Amino acid sequence: MVTNTIYVIKTTVNQELAVANLMEGAIREKGKSEHGIKAILVPDELKGYVLIEASFSDAIEQIIQNVPHARGLVKGDTSLEEVEHFLTPKPSVTGILEGSIIEIVSGPFKGEKARVKKVDEAHEELTIELFEAMVPIPVTVRGDSVRVLSKEEKEGE
Repeated sequence: MVTNTIYVIKTTVNQELAVANLMEGAIREKGKSEHGIKAILVPDELKGYVLIEASFSDAIEQIIQNVPHARGLVKGDTSLEEVEHFLTPKPSVTGILEGSIIEIVSGPFKGEKARVKKVDEAHEELTIELFEAMVPIPVTVRGDSVRVLSKEEKEGE
């Protein structure tokens, strides 16, 4: 039985998706079973690298020779446990604290700055108070529609 391993390809930064797409095209051209490649992963938080699940590294090295921006195969292999955290989506509110100053990046309040009053991780929402409002009214926004400007502790702590 052939076991699959995770291999890491070094790429030019910000060209990870292009490398993955070109590799996918080359694999489709020659047939999937011939290469033993099962999956290609481009994690957002891992700049300059592409992860590949495959049976052996020789096929990967052969494919990346003709792929622009692919710099080479990192020596050694990686276990699935080491890359598992890339496969699990994180809530969009992770790391946002009550009291943080945020900027709204989409929706009707786009460009407004506000202070976070409450974080609801289950629904991935934030309750905020806008700085420019005449009367402080709590507004609920999605966690992926904000950008943290500064992390602060709650007032009075």
